[in-house]
Amino acid sequence: MISVLVVDDDYRVAGLHARYASGVDGFEVVGTAHCAREAVELEQRLRPDLVLLDQYLPDRLGTSVLPELRADVIMLTAAADAAQIRQALGRGAVGYLIKPFDAQQLTARLRSYARFRAQLGGDRTLDQEQVDRALRALHGTDRAARARRKRSSPTAELVAEAVRRADQPVTASELAARLGLSRPTAQRYLADLSADGAVRVELRYGVAGRPEHLYRWNSQAT
Repeated sequence: MISVLVVDDDYRVAGLHARYASGVDGFEVVGTAHCAREAVELEQRLRPDLVLLDQYLPDRLGTSVLPELRADVIMLTAAADAAQIRQALGRGAVGYLIKPFDAQQLTARLRSYARFRAQLGGDRTLDQEQVDRALRALHGTDRAARARRKRSSPTAELVAEAVRRADQPVTASELAARLGLSRPTAQRYLADLSADGAVRVELRYGVAGRPEHLYRWNSQAT
């Protein structure tokens, strides 16, 4: 059983992520924390295998906490700018999932992580092919590519065309209202377009300090 500590400043979001993780076979949530101080204390006391860590905590950024954690870390955060992602990965995060996401997306990351742990289990010497195989399992490259192909549909084309024709960057909520889609559905298609390089993601900060994602068509996309 892989033990998990969930860290998010929003109590509701932390509970949601804990439910998502608990629903994955082989994973057990052993605690939740809502600030950096609590995260470090619980991680030292509970010794979880994995920490699901938010970036925007009330007392410190998640990336500043990373060096103090012994467990593996997957970042679950709205921080989507390249500098923060580089910093998180450079400080040891083994995964990075941008909010908002659904249970299926987190489940896929956790299952990939479980395969990664299984392939690196035990005290043994590995050859390069075994290391490469473990890294492929961690990132789930082939599975992610198949998932994107499954969403190639008239709806995907409709979302792409709406972003292309917009005279200014749009949010997932605005696009969903314009096209008569649910926000999570619009978000998934926008995430696919971003992964393929067709759209660029920008951040807009509101009065509460939480960033809002804006999507702009990449004029250099083919």
